[in-house]
Amino acid sequence: MRTHYCGELNSGHIGQTVILCGWVHRRRDHGGVIFIDLRDRDGLVQVVLDPDRAEVFKRAEQARSEYVLKVEGRVRPRPEGTINPDLPTGEIEVLGTGLEILNASETPPIQLDTHVADASEEVRLRYRYLDLRRPEMQERLRTRSRVTRILRGYLDDQGFLDIETPILTKSTPEGARDYLVPSRTHPGEFFALPQSPQLFKQLLMMSGMDRYYQVARCFRDEDLRADRQPEFTQLDIEVSFMTEDALMNLMEEMIRRVFKEVLDTELPNPFPRLAYAEAMSRFGSDKPDLRVPLELIDLGDLMAGVDFKVFAGPAQDPAGRVVALRLPKGGELTRKEIDEYTKFVGIYGAKGLAYIKVNDWSAKGREGLQSPIVKNLTDAAIDGIMARTGAQDGDLIFFGADKATVVNESMGALRVRLGHDRGLLEGQWRPLWVVDFPMFEHDAANQRWAALHHPFTAPKEEQLALLETDPGACLSRAYDMVLNGSEIGGGSIRIHRDTVQRQVFKLLNISETQAEDRFGFLLKALRFGAPPHGGIAFGLDRLVMLMTGAASIRDVMAFPKTQTAACLLTSAPSPVDEAQLKELGLRLRARAEAGV
Repeated sequence: MRTHYCGELNSGHIGQTVILCGWVHRRRDHGGVIFIDLRDRDGLVQVVLDPDRAEVFKRAEQARSEYVLKVEGRVRPRPEGTINPDLPTGEIEVLGTGLEILNASETPPIQLDTHVADASEEVRLRYRYLDLRRPEMQERLRTRSRVTRILRGYLDDQGFLDIETPILTKSTPEGARDYLVPSRTHPGEFFALPQSPQLFKQLLMMSGMDRYYQVARCFRDEDLRADRQPEFTQLDIEVSFMTEDALMNLMEEMIRRVFKEVLDTELPNPFPRLAYAEAMSRFGSDKPDLRVPLELIDLGDLMAGVDFKVFAGPAQDPAGRVVALRLPKGGELTRKEIDEYTKFVGIYGAKGLAYIKVNDWSAKGREGLQSPIVKNLTDAAIDGIMARTGAQDGDLIFFGADKATVVNESMGALRVRLGHDRGLLEGQWRPLWVVDFPMFEHDAANQRWAALHHPFTAPKEEQLALLETDPGACLSRAYDMVLNGSEIGGGSIRIHRDTVQRQVFKLLNISETQAEDRFGFLLKALRFGAPPHGGIAFGLDRLVMLMTGAASIRDVMAFPKTQTAACLLTSAPSPVDEAQLKELGLRLRARAEAGV
């Protein structure tokens, strides 16, 4: 029906007759001459229609926003003074010689010719097919398609096989809740939608596939936020006979290629590596944003002996932590701004936010410090704080003191917030690897060990004995790729020996019976010559979100769910009728109790 896309026309097409199809982005009537900005997937172009062709002009008068048109015309240069340098087609226009209205449109609930900021997300998701017509949304999905193509091409070149794994599988409850699917042919039994292809990709290594990848759909019934969805896409990868260093190098090169080809950006080579313990100590996070130059400074040894319980208590508690966070030129902050930051850290469980304004330390010593807590600190403690933080006149020092988990979360979040609020970010892209994760974290509420990554992560070979003697000190062979404070990929070398896997299950309080019931097929496969193997999974939605500057992964998905895991477009989830339930052998409790 067309000879060209709207957005591909340029000065090289001047004099040519073209046929275009698209939507009316904007229509303007200027004293008898009608201008239509015609839009399709590739962009938009200005079409000029004059009254000399009466029938064509009459149809143009009928056209309104989002009408679907077919236009025939001749490409010509725009008159002098009307060139639009902000538009790829801004040097030319199409003089319309024919126009056909292919379909009319009701007045759209989203104005696509203006900025969509005024439209609520509810309206955008309810009319997603309209929202997706917006150029910025189409550009994000184009970028996603390109990223996926480059990832596939790289892995194909490296000898990986693209292999699909089942969507209907066995429920193995670990971490997030499963989405369950009732079986009609096996009444009372259920499939689960996969939270990831983890076990299947390990089985593929045991099958001798050697190198596997898949752009996989995953499903997790968990509380949602800006970078979480109940269904999402990950690039899933597994290899045999490869060390973690070799695998990490391979994955680095893949991500560097994506950024170079899509954004024309060179990422560091190699990516820096940071041990988990150091990341938590310096940044309070295992996914630190290295663009923020601020760091947490430990003060526990300085505060253990002070007569100030707010600091001394956590300093003397093995599970506690006391830190300082120096903000250069932070003395400019008003009391109102400090109060807002105090409320902010409260979101993460902090009971308050102590601070010291360094007004004139160089000349007046402690008299040049402004804070309600200075009177509670000894000269030695203050001298130690100032020396350790390197604070200068005009700076502000924030303090966190509580359980280490609370301090890390609250002060780590404050560090990032201050970096953004105060314009301190250094560089555009700061990738890194976080390595040397603990195998386990202690679940104090249930008095048990929990896997920091997942139960199939291998311990470091030289620390196998710690599984028996000191599990809390055992490090894993796990690794996370982090970009600008977001984890974009996580993986590990896997356990490939049945005896070690059973030992880990036992530490995780998974009984022999439970292990056989949930993972019996994996344990059996481990006994038939499983090779050493490992892998990684990249969050494709999150990666594209970062690359496009979108605020949420919902903006890089064609048809996302709301934060309550609902689809406003299709009104899902929705009730099903009694006949369907009966066929599945199910009865809803609420209906049964009502006698229905």
